[in-house]
Amino acid sequence: MFFDSGSTLLRTLVVGVLAYVALVALLRLSGKRTLSKWNAFDLVVTVAFGSVLATSLLSRDTSLAQGVMSFAVLVGLQWCITRLSVRFPTVERWVKAEPRLLLVNGRVLEDALRRERVTETELRAAVRSQGFTAMEDIEAIVLETDGAFSVIRQHGSTVSALCDVKGHEATGQ
Repeated sequence: MFFDSGSTLLRTLVVGVLAYVALVALLRLSGKRTLSKWNAFDLVVTVAFGSVLATSLLSRDTSLAQGVMSFAVLVGLQWCITRLSVRFPTVERWVKAEPRLLLVNGRVLEDALRRERVTETELRAAVRSQGFTAMEDIEAIVLETDGAFSVIRQHGSTVSALCDVKGHEATGQ
């Protein structure tokens, strides 16, 4: 129970090191997008990486080659989906959530908050974290696709960065 054999520990050590090196190499080869901020799809792939690594390390029935092949399949699928999402907006909408406007011109959009399950307290925290002290100084707050808040201060000019944000028509620009 506490110790099976030296060969079991040696296998775990060797497979662990080699699987780790293979995973890092595959992630580096796949590009920055694989390691970007997470959306739901990225989270699933990351959890799957962890599962494959654990299985490769601890299961005698899974060879190192199977583990590395599993990593390669996941990285390949991630690459294909991100490539398709860049080329086809329908795929992007399927994989990623839309950014949503939560506050515009100092006015909280209550329906948007409810839909996104965000509180006004969280909005104020996002404003403070960006160094602002007054909600009136804020043109807009956007809940981004990765769950982060973007706080945009008032400039008095057109806010063209909001054109792809759900609810941007509330800005009147």
